[in-house]
Amino acid sequence: MRVLGIDPGIAIVGFGFVDKQGHKLVPVQYGCIQTKANTDQAVRLQEVYDSMLQLIDTYKPDALAIEKLFFNKNVTTAFTVSEARGVIQLAAVQRGLTIAEYTPLQVKQAIVGYGNAEKKQVQEMVKLFLKLAAVPKPDDVADALAIAICHAHSAVLQHKLNGVSKP
Repeated sequence: MRVLGIDPGIAIVGFGFVDKQGHKLVPVQYGCIQTKANTDQAVRLQEVYDSMLQLIDTYKPDALAIEKLFFNKNVTTAFTVSEARGVIQLAAVQRGLTIAEYTPLQVKQAIVGYGNAEKKQVQEMVKLFLKLAAVPKPDDVADALAIAICHAHSAVLQHKLNGVSKP
């Protein structure tokens, strides 16, 4: 099973492809999509959308896992991130992918085992799970990989609960 994890944003979209091979997690590709700050919002969304289609077509994931949006103090940022999530999900649906959403709490619990874990703890566990030489940068990339790992673990658990032996 290949999972595409996404940490959505408008300036930076973190992405990470992870293969679940038996009990192993194998990183396939990871990085970020970046858009320029002084560019029209619609153009930035088009860039995110086009980049997502290209990534999906190149790496052919089985599922997309994306962070659920939670509102913080900056409502304007929440709206732009929500728009980016929309074009990311549209690209995934158009390519026939299933979509799973996880809250930051769910991701922390899946990766560290503790919902109030610090960002650094999550990053170190991503490095450990994927046997990486260093924590991926920027933080959005490590977050995307954490979301992919969370889904890989959740999908296996879900299959076991449903009586299916393999994902």
